[in-house]
Amino acid sequence: MAGTKLYVGNLNYQTTEEGLKEAFGQFGEVVSVTIVGGRGFGFVELTTPEAAQNAVDGLNGTELDGRMIRVSEALSKPRSGGGGDRGGRGGERGGRSDFRRGGRGGFGRR
Repeated sequence: MAGTKLYVGNLNYQTTEEGLKEAFGQFGEVVSVTIVGGRGFGFVELTTPEAAQNAVDGLNGTELDGRMIRVSEALSKPRSGGGGDRGGRGGERGGRSDFRRGGRGGFGRR
């Protein structure tokens, strides 16, 4: 069952996934909790859109572990591969370009 994912920002670096689960659990069943290590934000997924909206209304701008957290619905991540058609190394031009530069990644001597 897919739930509604929320973004939780301005987290204290000491906040745990268990702590977030407890805080958000008062608004509905928590499907998943992920804290992005060392970045001060995470994601909480609740089973229903109603529970998610109640969590946003109830927790956004409140204090958790000494920090005023920001809670909002998570934005969908684009499904593109990123980088467009430029290839894996920033726009290779057919393989011979390195050969002309001496084969040393652009630092060849002439």
